[in-house]
Parts: sequence; C-alpha cells; structure tokens
Amino acid sequence: QVQLVESGGGEVQAGGSLRLSCTISGYIYNRQCVGWFRQGPGREREGVAFIYRDGRTYYADSVEGRFTVSQDNAKNTLYLQMNSLRPEDTAMYYCAAGPSVISINGRCDPGRIKPNYWGQGTQVTVSS
Repeated sequence: QVQLVESGGGEVQAGGSLRLSCTISGYIYNRQCVGWFRQGPGREREGVAFIYRDGRTYYADSVEGRFTVSQDNAKNTLYLQMNSLRPEDTAMYYCAAGPSVISINGRCDPGRIKPNYWGQGTQVTVSS
C-alpha cells in the first residue's frame, strides 16, 4: 500500500523559513515526478515544486528562488525548504507523485503535472 506522509508544517512570521518532509512508502508505479502542491484559502490547488527521477527540479514562478525541493533516496523522503515566506504562501501543502508530462517547461512542469498519489497534507500559515 502506497503512503505519502507529510510533516513539518506550522506557523511562522513573514520572512521566516520552514522545511516540510514527506516520507514515501510502498511501490509507486510510474513514479517519475515527486513534489509538492498547495491549496490556499479560497484558491485552487496549484503545483509548487517537483523533482524528476534524474534529479532535475521544477518550480512555480511564485516560489522560484525561495523554495528548494530535494530528496533523500536512502530515506525515501522528499523535502521542501521554504525561505523568505510570505503571507500568500499560507496553504495546505500536499506531497504528490506521478508520471511526467510533455511540456515546454519540462518533464515535471508544476502547472501541467497530474499526480496519481497524494499525501494528506500539512498546514503552513505565514503571519504578517
């Protein structure tokens, strides 16, 4: 049984940092892209940051330069380091995995990817 379990959410002031973790267990068929989505209050779920199986990373414009996605294959754990947080980063953050896409923005384009495995989410709140 596949499980994606997030941790590390919390409340932080604007300008602060948080690191999210996602532990992945079980076999994920066609696991080409792993990464993070988020859904803020009254907003649609959006792709944030993904990492392709060869290690290449892909980011949404809104987080480029502030967030870093990485993975520790030995621990089967995915991370999202979030720096310079802003109130608009407030959202439920979800770990996700799935197949790659065909896009001019790359194999794991956060705007095009459609994961087939999801975690339960971890809340991030950024206060001004």
